Amino acid sequence: MKVARASLLAILAHSVSARFVAEDEINRVQLYPAGSEPEKYLIELAPGDTRWVTEEEKWELRRNGNRFFDITDHKDLGATRLHTRTKSVFPEKCHLQDKVKPLIKDLDKSEIQKNLEKFTSFHTRYFKSDYGRQSSEWLLSKINSIIKDAGADKHVYAEHFPHTWQQSSIIVTIPGKSNSTVIIGAHQDSINLWLPSILAAPGADDDGSGSMTILEAFRTLLKSKDVVSGKADNTIEFHWYSAEEGGLLGSQAIFSSYEQEGRDIKAMLQQDMTGFVQRTLDAGQPESVGVITDFVDAGLTGFIKKVIVEYCKVPYVETKCGYACSDHASASKAGYPSAFVIESAFEYSDNHIHSTDDTIKYLSFDHMLEHAKMTLGLVYELGFTDFATLEKNSATVSEEL
Repeated sequence: MKVARASLLAILAHSVSARFVAEDEINRVQLYPAGSEPEKYLIELAPGDTRWVTEEEKWELRRNGNRFFDITDHKDLGATRLHTRTKSVFPEKCHLQDKVKPLIKDLDKSEIQKNLEKFTSFHTRYFKSDYGRQSSEWLLSKINSIIKDAGADKHVYAEHFPHTWQQSSIIVTIPGKSNSTVIIGAHQDSINLWLPSILAAPGADDDGSGSMTILEAFRTLLKSKDVVSGKADNTIEFHWYSAEEGGLLGSQAIFSSYEQEGRDIKAMLQQDMTGFVQRTLDAGQPESVGVITDFVDAGLTGFIKKVIVEYCKVPYVETKCGYACSDHASASKAGYPSAFVIESAFEYSDNHIHSTDDTIKYLSFDHMLEHAKMTLGLVYELGFTDFATLEKNSATVSEEL
């Protein structure tokens, strides 16, 4: 791989803290073929702002804080639904406290910690590496164990969503009374932006924390007999996306397929980085969760705020993260209502990510538990929302006005 002199110096300086990488580890990751011309990818940094770049140029942009879609294979995402999108409608308030609060008591931060310790033990979860494949296979196996332990294996199912790279995405489906679907998502891949194919990327916060947070919410949700037996008004899905770090590749592939299939997605919430609070506290600010307000669905975001107030011990702060900042952006681009909640105000979020130093020692499992409460509250409330009636009533009110 060819890199600019400045980038190479930065890589060498940054690599000092990396753990020793054995020769057999290097052999287990994918490198560029020697002597080949670097492949180019079409990225979108803002609506209509596209350019062709090499993979190293992608990582250089990421190191400089730029986010983007890699639209090489999904140039037309959202085109099918462009003229059929309708305004989303959500409940005015939470109304299932008697069901949700007993479930919240069953959330267990020790489960999050145990699972995150395993998830970060892979050398990297880089989506093009064999380690990325291994970590995805472990996660699917863990999910299937949870389903079986809950006695839900006759109704709930999990499967890989394969890609052209090594790491598959994962989709869990809990069928409801309709095909209208509520989605909870996180990304399973990690990256070291200096040498993705070689250096360690434990990815504890980005996004091991979000992945294990929603895993615990999923485990606890299956304690509801009504959910497991299919009595929810809507189908519920949990997604663990591959290749978020490469330009939202896994989530684009999934939502492109949903768009082509005409899927009715009522809401999608992304949980990306849920465990870091130290910079917030160092700034003299109260611990809180960060509700993203740009490039999201306003109605869904407004309801999420109500869920946080109802079910969490910490408040929320409004914050912004920019264009294409996580996988919810793929859902939004496909024409589906999406939202994103992060660990803090964006300016106080984890500064250890994308390196060998994104480790568990910096994280708060109590804070992850608050995200799990919010996730569980939201998916239960919306899972049992009769959207057809809600939309009909909203249309009637609009006509009367």
